[in-house]
Amino acid sequence: MVQFERFELSNGLKVIFHKDISTPMAVVNTLYDVGARDESETQTGFAHLFEHLMFGGSINIPAFDSPLQNAGGESNAFTSNDITNYYNVLPAQNIETALWLESDRMLSLAFSEKSLEVQRSVVIEEFKQNYLNQPYGDAWLELRPLAYEVHPYKWATIGKEIKHIEDATLEDVKAFFHKYYHPSNAILCIAGNFELDFIKTIVNKWFGDIPKQKKPVRILPAEPKQLAFRKKRIERDVPADCFYYAFKMAERKSEEYYMADVLSDELSKEKSSKLYLKLKKELQLVTEINTYILGSIDHGLFIITGKIAPDSSLEELDKALWLVLEEYKTIPINDEELKRLKLKIRTSREFQEQALLNRAMNLCFYELLGDANGMNEEAQIYQAIEPSHLLDLAQSLLLKENCSLLEIKSITK
Repeated sequence: MVQFERFELSNGLKVIFHKDISTPMAVVNTLYDVGARDESETQTGFAHLFEHLMFGGSINIPAFDSPLQNAGGESNAFTSNDITNYYNVLPAQNIETALWLESDRMLSLAFSEKSLEVQRSVVIEEFKQNYLNQPYGDAWLELRPLAYEVHPYKWATIGKEIKHIEDATLEDVKAFFHKYYHPSNAILCIAGNFELDFIKTIVNKWFGDIPKQKKPVRILPAEPKQLAFRKKRIERDVPADCFYYAFKMAERKSEEYYMADVLSDELSKEKSSKLYLKLKKELQLVTEINTYILGSIDHGLFIITGKIAPDSSLEELDKALWLVLEEYKTIPINDEELKRLKLKIRTSREFQEQALLNRAMNLCFYELLGDANGMNEEAQIYQAIEPSHLLDLAQSLLLKENCSLLEIKSITK
């Protein structure tokens, strides 16, 4: 059980405090309720661009990292289709250094043509290196628009195309910043060995005078129910044929989300799942196969992916895969195996929560979902899942008409 306190400033900043007396370190984590799904389809990649721009310095602080490093700390950030998260880890006695830095860039990020050009170049290089010039790198650039017709999940966090970043103007990025990067659209978590009154005092000191702004209203187009199988084959210079079966699944707040999480673990069990035993060990159609969910806040994707064995084909794999999936829709998992899956999930979460940073990030994320205490309640949700629940889910989820298939054919095979 992760204990915490919460309060809110008059400018709308939500604050969570998690006390941990066992560590001399502290975490300052700031989650902004903005991700790639909030971008215009003609200006994608902005949330990720800001992940970089926010380290370019604010009006009062030319270089973000230098003061933090001088205080014995480190920082980083990540962007997803749903959120942008910035975190700082540093000795507890220097906590105000991190609050000073975070509050100053929230209040007055420095905008200059030079900073934009520097970070634009970094992002474009990342786009080329990780997505265009790497084997299988553009898989998600191809799969997302295949799986989604209207929802903004149809583009990756990096953006739809490099041109959107190339064409971004200083006025464009200023408008994006002022719309999303302010107290009403942020959740701040401070974790460490402090007292609540002290945290309230220093948070008010550094963030209290930042002007209040209206939280942006998010109205996204609802993705229509998929009624037909979609398939796309692309040819690339890759070492082996590859496949991505993407099934639409429930949103993050749904009980079915947790069932899908357990079902994905059941399908991807190392050396014991039906997929592994049939497709790799017996038929030797694949060299690897894996199943996972994306964890999206809105309706996400349940992915089955792998690589084809040298003497096999994508067509052979497709035929065999659907036969195996039929078994998951007709034969329920036994109670003992389900207990093992639940234990694995619980153990993994408990191990993850040993890290102070992970606790702070999770508290912010669950608060965004509606209640930070949700991270303490998930164990009960997983525990309540029965074999019949997974069978029902498999029957409604693992349907061909609910699937989008991306095949990557090797031109060198």
